Amino acid sequence: MTVEADVAVGSVNGGRLPGFLVRPESDDPGPALVMVYELHGMTPEMRRIARELARAGYTVLIPDLFARGPVKPLCVAATMATMATGRGAALGDCESARRWLAAQPTVDPDRIGVVGFCMGGGFALLLSQTGLYRVAVPFYGRTAVRVEPVCPVVASFGGRDREFTDGYPERLEADLAERGVPHDVKVYPDAGHSFMTRTPGITGALARRLPIRADFHEPSATDATQRMLAFLRTHL
Repeated sequence: MTVEADVAVGSVNGGRLPGFLVRPESDDPGPALVMVYELHGMTPEMRRIARELARAGYTVLIPDLFARGPVKPLCVAATMATMATGRGAALGDCESARRWLAAQPTVDPDRIGVVGFCMGGGFALLLSQTGLYRVAVPFYGRTAVRVEPVCPVVASFGGRDREFTDGYPERLEADLAERGVPHDVKVYPDAGHSFMTRTPGITGALARRLPIRADFHEPSATDATQRMLAFLRTHL
């Protein structure tokens, strides 16, 4: 059983940021995850994955980064720019989400990780180098700036994704190995981008035809989920 709620998080950037919180029913302090969503935002699929993580024993908070201002396209563009450059207000919003989680009575503040998908995968990599998270879980994410994670990393990529893969997983794994950071990096050859989620309608149809080959791939999603949960059990 899980408990969920829509919440408001005070931001270091000013104002309050909406978010989605889901946690195990137990009131005992336990591990938690800041979850950064994909480019499509706060979709039912993102909430589904958060609920699955809660059923596995993790409190999950998804901050709604695209709700920063009144014009959503501008928020999306600014958030994407932050992911690409490693600078911007969205990183402050992520830190606000982490602090808010750490203050919750059902969260052990020393056991907080970050998980992200697509755009959120880039954020997970950026946040992995802050020293504030116990573990990072990027799914098919990358940034335009060099990152040097200092926490354990479990990362998953789709081999049919020509844009986000392109040798990046191999470079990430080599860097983590060279610096002695615990890691599990895997490329799924039969999967494209966004293989963890289903994108309905014309948006999904178009995404399947793009070079990223974005589409749900159940075998890869199942294996990636199992690897993630095993890694979290060890490191979080």
